[in-house]
Amino acid sequence: MTIKVLIADDHKLFRQGLISLMKTREDLVEVIGEAETGKDAVRLAEQLHPDVVLMDIYMPHGDGLKATKEIRERFPGIAVVILTASENDEHLYEAVKLGVSGYLLKSLDAKELFELLAGIIEGEAAMTRSMATRLLKGVAKRLMDGAKGEEALTERELIVLRLVASGASNPKIAEKLSISVNTVKSHLKNILSKLQLENRTQAAAYAVKSGLVSNSKDNLLDNHPSG
Repeated sequence: MTIKVLIADDHKLFRQGLISLMKTREDLVEVIGEAETGKDAVRLAEQLHPDVVLMDIYMPHGDGLKATKEIRERFPGIAVVILTASENDEHLYEAVKLGVSGYLLKSLDAKELFELLAGIIEGEAAMTRSMATRLLKGVAKRLMDGAKGEEALTERELIVLRLVASGASNPKIAEKLSISVNTVKSHLKNILSKLQLENRTQAAAYAVKSGLVSNSKDNLLDNHPSG
């Protein structure tokens, strides 16, 4: 089976070099299109229906990660493999969250590139051992940081977190604990920072999943000490 590939990269010379490289393995891959912007990548993915999009990150008019998000949402059958010079761990984590089929650096050698592309058809991830190791270390660190964050919550922050999970509004929490709404907001900000969460909805879900909330909403609101 020949893999139909769309190349998305804003550097024409790189695209041309990659196309020439792909022609050496026409038994395996066929380049069916090239895009120089994120917007073009989405448009051509819709028009050409490639098996794989080789996506750069740094591109004008919608970077590669934004284009990846749109392609994955609209065309889930298309595999996206990030092919970039970026070794930024945050880019790696974000790409994995978006559901990419691989994350490769442009320093990769040709033989390994072809082997990894062939693996995609078999459902394998296109990722070198070094990048996979970085990803696993990053996941492990985030899990550890999350555990440390929970331990770092003060007693008052734990109470606020439980009340948030019970569905209490900031004014209700302020009333229950005899503090100002601004103080509640400050506690919530600290909680989100320590647990590496983005909003109160995530905080509530975290509290429930972690077993920090075991009572009913009414019990939580009625039984927490004030002061």
